[in-house]
This record gives sequence, structure tokens and C-alpha cells, in this order.
Amino acid sequence: MRPDRRKFIGQSAVIASAAALSFLPKPLSSKPMNKKNCFRFSLNTSTISGQKPGLIKYLEIASKAGYDGIELWIRDVKEYLDQGNSMVTLQKHIHDSGLAIENAIGFATWMVDEEELRKAAFIQMKEEMELMGELGCKRIAACAKGVVPGSRLDLLKVGERYKQVIDLGWQTGVMPVLEFWGHSPFSTLGQALMVCAAANDPDVHILADVYHMFRGGAGFEALKMLRGNVIEIFHMNDYLLTIPREQQMDKDRVYPGDGDAPLKQILTDLAQMGGTKVLSLELFNPEYYRQDPYLVAKTGLEKMKSLTDRIL
Repeated sequence: MRPDRRKFIGQSAVIASAAALSFLPKPLSSKPMNKKNCFRFSLNTSTISGQKPGLIKYLEIASKAGYDGIELWIRDVKEYLDQGNSMVTLQKHIHDSGLAIENAIGFATWMVDEEELRKAAFIQMKEEMELMGELGCKRIAACAKGVVPGSRLDLLKVGERYKQVIDLGWQTGVMPVLEFWGHSPFSTLGQALMVCAAANDPDVHILADVYHMFRGGAGFEALKMLRGNVIEIFHMNDYLLTIPREQQMDKDRVYPGDGDAPLKQILTDLAQMGGTKVLSLELFNPEYYRQDPYLVAKTGLEKMKSLTDRIL
């Protein structure tokens, strides 16, 4: 039988030195929960990555704008450390920001059929989990990287592989969230649910996204089937129906509420699942990249809060 998850995670983080202990991120209670404890708000750094502010500025901007948490891209963390900066210094910046590191964005090819690629991906995934665990990160994206268009996925096998990734999560204290991409052969919430069922593990989690749910073509009604914490984090954005669905690209995402997505119903369904949901703003819009990054982050947060206020 597995140990209590909270106790396990508390004991599993690998800290570079005893001095670093005081720099770990504050617990979630460091900032008050939002209305009815239903939603927390996070910034995925992709939203302001075009301005290239750098890792520390990401933290400063998200904190100043009023977010509860942040999603960091692992490549940015590695670049920061490769430049000669220390893990202890980064831990202190995170602590001082008051932000929870809600999720890490990485691209290990754990889902692919090629055995050698998959073996290397599991090694990569474990190393990245350990790295992010030192920063107090809770989750890591387990995405469909490497699954090329035209591939026929055996979802039962993918479920077995996801179970292996979850086992790595238990070893490292950073739990993987299964992410589907609308342009990929692994493109719908239905497929993700099948993989979770095949994994047959109590710690399955899904990372869903407004854009990817639309782009994959299966719609949003399946959200009503879910209860509890299968979805803990949800990528927020919007899309315009003036662009044909099959031609939509990441760059076409707009602020939540500025497009045609049924966001009121989506947020209602998320709220009715139970548990606290992290709404994380993830955009790649070149128009926003030409603007002040703080203004973009602040605007996105205000639009998300406006939407949730309408349903709570």
C-alpha cells in the first residue's frame, strides 16, 4: 500500500543544502483562496515568453500582477542554472514571490512506441521531476510530444506507460498530469479518459485546455462526466470562430472572454466537479508579445476573474 501522499511528498524533495530549506515556496495558505475556494489563478509563462523577460522576471511579474501561482517551463529553469545561477538563489526568488509552482512544462517523449526513445524519455522525466521537486513544484505535464500525425495510438499501451510515469511521480514527489494536444493523434478528453482508465491508478490527472479541446474537435460536454480532482489544473484561453477549427494554431489563442468558447459553461462544469481548480493562463499570441508583459499578465488575470465572478 502506498504511503499517505502528503506525507510522501513532504519527505521526498531533494534539497541542495540545509540552508535552502528556508527558501522553499510558502504553502498554499500563504495567499487566501479565491471566492468559495473554487478557483486559484496561475500564469503559464508562455503568455509573456515572447518579450523574453527571463525566469526571475516571470516570477516578479506574476506576483506583482496578483496571481496565486505560476507554471514554469523546464527549459527556462535549466537555462537559468546553466548560466551559473544556483538552485538556492532560485528557491529564494520563488519563496519571496509568494507564488505556488503549480506545474512544470516539459516535453519528454514517454508516449511513443519507439523503445529507445521511450527509455530515454523516462530517464529525462525522472530527472526533470527531481529538478522541479527541489523548487516545490507539485506537478509536471506528461504530454503527447513525439506522437506524429498519422500515428495510430494503442491507448491501452499508453495507459501502461502513463502508469509508469505516475510511479516516477511517487518516487520524486512531482505528479504527472496527462496532457492532450488538439493537433496531435492524442487530441481529445475522451482519449485521455481512456488512458487514465487503462492506467488504473488513483493518482491519474488530466491537464485540459480550452484551445486544445476545441482544436481536437470533440467539444466540451465530457467535462460534465468528471468529478473530484481528475482535473486539478486547466489551461485558460479562448478562440475565434472566424478561423476554421482545423487551421487554428497556438498563436491564434486570445484572452479568455475575447473569443467564442463557451467559457461560462466550462467554468461551471469545473466548479461542479468539486475541489479547487487552478486556472492557468496559457497564450502564445504574437500581438500580446509586442505589449508590456506586466500589462498582458494583469489583463489576463482580470479577464479570468471576471469570468469566474459571473458563475460563483
